[in-house]
Amino acid sequence: MHIPDAFMPIWQGGIYWIIALIFIFLALKWARNELTEDKIPMVAVLSAGIFAIQAFNLPVGFGTSGHLVGGALVAILLGSPYAAVFVLTLVLIIQGVIFGDGGLTTMGANILNMGVIGGFIGYYSYWGLHQATKKVYLSAAIAAWLACFISALACAVMMWLAGTFPLVPGLVAMGTYHALIGIVEGAITAGAIYLLLQARPEFSDAVTGVNAA
Repeated sequence: MHIPDAFMPIWQGGIYWIIALIFIFLALKWARNELTEDKIPMVAVLSAGIFAIQAFNLPVGFGTSGHLVGGALVAILLGSPYAAVFVLTLVLIIQGVIFGDGGLTTMGANILNMGVIGGFIGYYSYWGLHQATKKVYLSAAIAAWLACFISALACAVMMWLAGTFPLVPGLVAMGTYHALIGIVEGAITAGAIYLLLQARPEFSDAVTGVNAA
């Protein structure tokens, strides 16, 4: 899902960069106001974990690949979609600058796909599902699946707008792979929340807003 430089015209990447910078600014504002000392270790662990899980790429076709995202997990655990934007931006900058995974001109698009879309879809779908079901882990798993799947579809649309590959085959390829990858992401997200609440039950209200069920 990491879009390289050659896959998108520079002017189009610039537009996505401008949009991404708005969310990055809001994410930095969140960090300044909400990133307390007790949350910094969690941010570090989540950043390292997401960096690791995104390293496993599966070829999708059309020269792109699929992988886990992690935006929903960050947004749910830290209580804000801007937390996902903050963490994913850090991860994507390191991946793009140091390891060449994803382009620099297209980094704004990658931040939008994985940080913004993944974070917002994951966070708000989680709370909507939780209010309906009262099930923390089920809601987290479904929200993570949705975040992964919709981020992949957004990436396919971007690639179509860039003229890189056709819309319907791109949606089918990215959607099919990430529908399957999303199942793994949902399981990892629910499992991570379960382990956190088992180890640190005092985080239950602060992280999920309810007692885990």
